This record gives sequence, structure tokens and C-alpha cells, in this order.
Amino acid sequence: MSLTIGVDVGGTKIAAGVVTEDGTLLEEQRRDTPALDAPATEEAIADAVRDLCSRHTAEAVGIAAAGYVDAERSSVLFAPNLAWRDEPLREAVEGLTDLPVVVENDANAAAWGEFRFGAAADVEDSLMVALGTGIGGAIVIDGDLFRGTFGVAGEFGHMRVVPDGHLCGCGNHGCWEQYASGKAMTRAAREAAAEGLPQAAELIARAGGDPDKITGQLIMEAARDGEGFALAAFGTLARWLGEGLADLAAAFDPGVIVLGGGVSEAGNLLLEPTRAAFLRQLPGRGHRPEAELRLAQLGNKAGMVGVADLARHRP
Repeated sequence: MSLTIGVDVGGTKIAAGVVTEDGTLLEEQRRDTPALDAPATEEAIADAVRDLCSRHTAEAVGIAAAGYVDAERSSVLFAPNLAWRDEPLREAVEGLTDLPVVVENDANAAAWGEFRFGAAADVEDSLMVALGTGIGGAIVIDGDLFRGTFGVAGEFGHMRVVPDGHLCGCGNHGCWEQYASGKAMTRAAREAAAEGLPQAAELIARAGGDPDKITGQLIMEAARDGEGFALAAFGTLARWLGEGLADLAAAFDPGVIVLGGGVSEAGNLLLEPTRAAFLRQLPGRGHRPEAELRLAQLGNKAGMVGVADLARHRP
């Protein structure tokens, strides 16, 4: 049985797991991410890999990184929440583990996991939109992960949808993720609460009277309880999301669009109004086949499982 190790590196934690050929996760390890120290982050990755290798015989390592990865799947060009800038990550971790390494963008890795073993396993063309603090994206065409000429395709969150809109972490204004992400929903709710709008009274009470303590999780819990302001917040998020997905369907014509990331845990609270907004804005609606919107099946394991599979099938 062929085993590989997938490592999902985020700004706060490193998750590493041993994955079989059929996508089964046998064992998982976690480490804190020393986000401001690149060598320390690489040592933490290697420490988790070495620990897993003490009990399993792995043939390769895949690393899913939240950032821009070069076309050779070797270096992280830029990671907004880590100290990696033109970082030769593959070389560093290979030197620390004596195993071949593949580096991939985290959204690409998650999309591949869902394509191989999850929500998009029955189609050849799919998109992944990962909703969290921002929006990650990835593209599978004819059964292959499409990475673009320079390796950084699929950055859907940074399509500009509002000229001179909210400032984005990428430096531009009006990016899609400033309106259709968990961070966007939370920001809008906090602003309404800070203004003392009566509609937000129950949400403020749930936050102990402090608007700054309103979180995406709190909004989700309130919406599940049927609280009107929280449901409206999800409705606004879903409208922005569905309209953007309609644009992506016009560009790529996928069979399936998979919604992943932390916000997707809201399930039908998000899926149903998003689907409605998507269908309202889909060009040629009523006269063309419609992409199916599906929730991710692998959850927060998708990146780990996907990048382990990419490492197994490395060139």
C-alpha cells in the first residue's frame, strides 16, 4: 500500500497526515505555526513528518501552503499570513526529511482532494471556492488541476467587483472577497451593531454587548436559531457569492462548483440562497445546462488529502 504525507500549513497551525491511495487518512499530527519565522516553520513541518514516518513508511510529502506557489511546485512566492517570500520550501523540507516534496497552493490542494475523493469525484470539470477569512479558488479541467502559466491561477477572491470599494489585503480595492467571505459578513454585522441598529440588538446581546466580539461562528449560530438579523447577513453574503459564481460559470462552464472553507459549514443556510442568486444571474439561464453547486465533503481535511495525492503522482 502506497502512503504519502500531506501537510496543510496555515497561519496558526500545521496539520500533517498519512494518506492512503484511496484518500483514507490514517494518522494526523498538529503543530503550532511559527508564522513570523520561515526556518522555524519549516522545522515544525519536518518535525511532524519525521514523527509520522517513525510509524509509517511514506514515499513522498505534499505541502499545501496558503499563498502563491510557483509553476514548479517548489517555492512559495508570497504567503500573506506567513513569513514566506520567494521561499524555496521544497528544497528546505527535502533537506530536513530526506523525502521528495511537492508544494501546492492550499485551495488547489483542497480542490484536488474533492475532485479525487469528494464532492466533485463524478465530473471532469469543476471549480472550488473556499470561503473563510477570504476566498480561495481552484480549477480542474479535463481531470487536471489548472495552475496557469506561472502557477497562480484561481485567485477568484481578488477579482474586483466594486470599483473603489473596500480595501483588500492584496492592495486593491473592491475585491470579491471583501463582500462574499466570512470576514466580509462579520465586518458588516459589527458595523451595524456599532451603529446601534435595533435589528442587531439580539446579536449584540449574544456578543455580550460588545460589537467587536461578533464572530462568523456567532452569526452562524444565531442564524441556525432563526434570528432575523443573522439570517439577513447570510442572505447578503449569499447574494454576493451567487452572483460571483454565475460569472465564474460563464467563464469556465464547470459541471460542479464546490463550496468549501469554514463558512461552508453553515450548510443549507448558505447553499440555498447562494444557489438562488446564482441562478438569477447565470447568463442564458433557462436555455443552458446549469452547474451544480455542492458543499465540500472532506471538510478541513481536503487540503491534506489532496496534496498527499499530488505528491504521490508527482512528475
